[in-house]
Amino acid sequence: MGTPSLQHFIEIEDLTGEQFWGLLGLARRLKEEWLRTGHNEPILAGKNLAMVFQKPSLRTRVSFEMGMRHLGGHAAYLSPQEIGLGQRESVPDVARVLSGYVEGLMARVFDHAHLVALARWATVPVINGLSDYSHPCQALADLFTLWEHWSWGELAGRVLAYVGDGSNNVATSLIMAAGKVGMRVVVISPPNYTPDPAVVTRSGAEVTITADLNAVRGADVLYTDVWVSMGQEAERQRRLAALAPYQVNPTLVERTGNPDVVVMHCLPAHRGEEITDEVMDGPHSIVFPQAHNRLHAQKALLAHLLGNVPLE
Repeated sequence: MGTPSLQHFIEIEDLTGEQFWGLLGLARRLKEEWLRTGHNEPILAGKNLAMVFQKPSLRTRVSFEMGMRHLGGHAAYLSPQEIGLGQRESVPDVARVLSGYVEGLMARVFDHAHLVALARWATVPVINGLSDYSHPCQALADLFTLWEHWSWGELAGRVLAYVGDGSNNVATSLIMAAGKVGMRVVVISPPNYTPDPAVVTRSGAEVTITADLNAVRGADVLYTDVWVSMGQEAERQRRLAALAPYQVNPTLVERTGNPDVVVMHCLPAHRGEEITDEVMDGPHSIVFPQAHNRLHAQKALLAHLLGNVPLE
């Protein structure tokens, strides 16, 4: 028997470790094919993806659109004004209508409940392109990037130090992903910016939560994200004041004591806030390979969910 197929891709916690590794392996095969030949086989010829956006995006939109194109399919972008998800038209109605037009849905939303409802009512696969709760596509690409960077070696036992707002959607998905591959996570955040304890428990990962920046010592990865996300603008000054000591800068990189530590950021970055130019553009940064790998991680999801390519 092979690895069981996925019906949707909403939460990493819903995947088995075998399924998660299957997606990583499929991403590797598709990327290596693309690098070797300059193209991928058109396994999604005649297939269509509806991309529902409430939040704007660079990487999510382009990676899914180009991923469909590389695999021979087509993607249709639907702006917030065109649908009014949950306002102009109910989420169940949107799911049922789009299911009659396309072979898959990807949604980038504010309210995670909208994704859950889309998956409940759609008769085609639904992919979480981001919600206020989680960002599983980002975490999939991030762990693929680390696996590739470490020459396809072991991820188990490696230490990822997440510095800054540990309560956000990216941190949530990274913790869940770490639990699938055996990585350790150290979340270094001020009080009131720590992960949901339920997320940590469900992840099965080894997670340490602290406000002490010395906890970066021995980390293999330093990871950060913006301190003020879309929808949090009213909290900007409070957030900047609380998180200012948690900037990823050359001093913090040096404090890891690891000359091979890598720095990651999911982008967009607010340079000079959560990360400095010296680090973002420096020798430890793998931020842009990380961004580029969104394409290959997304292609793995699309090939499996829309093209029935098996996970090995």
